[in-house]
Amino acid sequence: MGEFLVEQGITVLGIRLSGHATTPASLERTRWHDWLASLEDGFHLLRHSCTKIFISGISLGGALSLYAASYLPVEGVISISAPYELPPDWRLNFIRLFRYVQPRVPKGSPDWRNPQAAVDHLEYPYYPTASIAELRDLLAELRQVLPQVKRPVLIIHSRADRGVLPSNAEKIFTALGSSAKEILWVENSGHVVVREPDRHLVFERALQFIQHYSESR
Repeated sequence: MGEFLVEQGITVLGIRLSGHATTPASLERTRWHDWLASLEDGFHLLRHSCTKIFISGISLGGALSLYAASYLPVEGVISISAPYELPPDWRLNFIRLFRYVQPRVPKGSPDWRNPQAAVDHLEYPYYPTASIAELRDLLAELRQVLPQVKRPVLIIHSRADRGVLPSNAEKIFTALGSSAKEILWVENSGHVVVREPDRHLVFERALQFIQHYSESR
C-alpha cells in the first residue's frame, strides 16, 4: 500500500515496530509502550517534511494508530484489521504468570485467499506469551481512549477475517468519538487485506480518504 501511495505523490514512512522483524526473543523483551514509541518516532520524523500526516496500520499497527490519534495532531487514521479486544480466554487473567508455564503460543491456521502472498509472507513462527500480555494491556487502554479520538477514521476489515473477527471493527466504530468515521468491508480477503485479492480496492479507498481530508482542512 505504501508503494501505491508513493506512486500517487504521497510521502510514506513505513515504521518497524520495536521488537518486530528481528527475532521472537527481541519481541518478547519489548512492551507496548515501546511499540507506541516507534510510531511516535515516525510521526516526529515526518513533521519536519510534511504539513499533514495520516497514520495507518494493520492489526496491532491499526490499534496503535487509533491510540496515537487520541493525542497526536494527525489529519486522520486508516485502521486495518485492528482488534478491539482479545477473544475470551480464562488464561488472560493470569497471562503474566502463565508465560512461565507456556512461554510460546502457537499461531492458528492461516486464512489467506492469495496463495502467492502466503508463500512469501514473513512472520514469526509463534507468539511470545509475554507479548500477548502486552497486547491485552494495550487494548484495555485503547478502549478507554477511543471516545477521545476526534480525527476522521477509516476502518477497513474483511468479513472473512479469522484472525481478528469482524465484530472488532464494529465495536471500534461504535466507541470512536469522531463524527467522521466509516467502515470499508471487503469480502474476498483474510486478515492481511493489504496483500489479498481485495488489496487494490483497499489502496484506492485509502488514497481517496487521504486526498479528501487533506483538501478539506
